[in-house]
Amino acid sequence: MSSPYEMPPQRDSWFAPLSIDLLVKVLKTSFFHPFVAWIIPLCFRAQNMFWDAPPMLVSIAWASMITLSWIFITINNRIAYGLPREVDLSDEVIVITGGASGLGLLIAEVYGMRGATVAVLDVKEMDNGEARGVTYYKCDVSDKAQVAKVAKDIERDLGTPTILINNAAIVLGKRFLDLSLDEIDRSLTTNLLSHFYTIKTFLPLMASSETGGTIVTISSVIGTVAAAQLSDYAAAKAGVSALHRSLTAELAQTHPNMRTVLVTPGQLSTPLFYGVQTPNSFFAPVVEPVDVAKEVIAAIDGGLSTHIGMPLYARWIDWYNVLPVGLQKIARRLAQVDTSLKTFVGRNMGATGVDDKKGQ
Repeated sequence: MSSPYEMPPQRDSWFAPLSIDLLVKVLKTSFFHPFVAWIIPLCFRAQNMFWDAPPMLVSIAWASMITLSWIFITINNRIAYGLPREVDLSDEVIVITGGASGLGLLIAEVYGMRGATVAVLDVKEMDNGEARGVTYYKCDVSDKAQVAKVAKDIERDLGTPTILINNAAIVLGKRFLDLSLDEIDRSLTTNLLSHFYTIKTFLPLMASSETGGTIVTISSVIGTVAAAQLSDYAAAKAGVSALHRSLTAELAQTHPNMRTVLVTPGQLSTPLFYGVQTPNSFFAPVVEPVDVAKEVIAAIDGGLSTHIGMPLYARWIDWYNVLPVGLQKIARRLAQVDTSLKTFVGRNMGATGVDDKKGQ
């Protein structure tokens, strides 16, 4: 798969193809992988090195530590998220909001080609026209009446939904004083309240399935760092993440067969944030939608509850709030968090500066 969108223009650098994410990925599949770690003492033994030789002892200690770390991570995830649910794509009905373009469209196309039944909800037509196995429903998810109506249509046409992916979003990219009250209402309704509307509408249907269902929430690191010129978007994404955590806790008690996935990406190379320049492509690379789609699809296929953060810093962003406020300010300045939107263009921005397209 490849992204249908061009990468937003970025600052030139000789190490642009490299990123800390790439290095970590290489290390995880080599030096920090148990299989590779145990090859080293085996190679020493093949050279007739004694078991008590210092290099042998060091390599065994390293391999043991790496193996125990992987076991700990597995146990930690099992305690945190529980057992996976059974997933059979031929029986799944997947609803994707904002699925006419970007990340939502990628996920819809993959599942459509794999034989799942997919319903895409969006206010605009799909970018690629029609996709195999994908049914398009024109729906503004910020309108609760439209959501209720389309839910009945989907159940009648495709069957009972089992997977909900809340992906719809808009970005205005304006300073707070430049936002009108109508724009604030529109942003919060689309980016936050629509999650309440869709979950409230589809969850009762999903919970009735014998094998349960999966709710995927697409949030953002902006919900934690709250960059300038994104007051409405940041407030909505912070609310979305809080909604996910509270709902997850409730479902664990009332509907243990339901699974939830929270996705908090950094900057995606989609038109939603087109024009925004990442200050450092090594530590904060722009994320390709296809990479996020792979992680989301893997979580759904595995019937898992999980938290997906991309790139690397997105997985550790919660530690930002642990820093002293002085260090937080220094970190913001170094990362240029509050100045990166000066080059913001967005998707199909007209003279009004309002992005009328939905979907990340």
